[in-house]
Amino acid sequence: MATQNILVVEDDRETRTLIARYLRANGCNPIAVADGREMVRMMAVCRVDVLILDLMLPGEGGLSLCRKVRAESSSLPIIILTARGDDVDRIVGLDNGADDYLPKPFNPRELLARINAIIRRQAFGHSARLIDDATVLAFLGWQIDLRQREVRSPNAASIAMTGAEFNLLQTFCERAGRVLSRDDLLDLTQSRDGSALGRSVDVLVSRIRRKIEADPQNPSIIKTVRAGGYMFTPNVEVIAHSASN
Repeated sequence: MATQNILVVEDDRETRTLIARYLRANGCNPIAVADGREMVRMMAVCRVDVLILDLMLPGEGGLSLCRKVRAESSSLPIIILTARGDDVDRIVGLDNGADDYLPKPFNPRELLARINAIIRRQAFGHSARLIDDATVLAFLGWQIDLRQREVRSPNAASIAMTGAEFNLLQTFCERAGRVLSRDDLLDLTQSRDGSALGRSVDVLVSRIRRKIEADPQNPSIIKTVRAGGYMFTPNVEVIAHSASN
């Protein structure tokens, strides 16, 4: 993966330096500026993968800048930083196009974790959009009906699954052939409906394996990748689209 260019717009020099130093030490390429004018100039000449935008800036404020950036790009991830911790400010920031919100003071590790999560969601969301209009997915004779939220075996039997199990299986199908870490799976499944997978991805994977694997003790459909996570191995086909229904 290419080094991520993180544009940090923060007027406080100490905070700006701290963020830039931490991001650089953790493999990112921070571009740190002090106000909206410098932000616009840097965005004109540099690729920006994530925008970190302070709410309280000299001159044009962060909310106004956020609206302008979002009007020009619907996909650039924006994280707002602010000394305000009021829920109203958080809601206003999100309403103006921000993807996430982090009140000061904050731990730089948390900021980096949020950056990584938003990059993962964006990357995986791009691939998932390729089959966004699918209503039925299929693999190895199995069918996943996304509208009815039903799983059917190769002999057409309906397989009972909990909501969390279905969400996880759908996530695997949408990203077949990719190694997905546990954090990836948590992020992706939470972004689907706002509910957490639960305390253990491993438990859900084990449950799904018991329902779809010929030999759950030696799984061939959902394989464990050592120090990586899991990979859904079969080819997945779209056999019905919403446009055709």
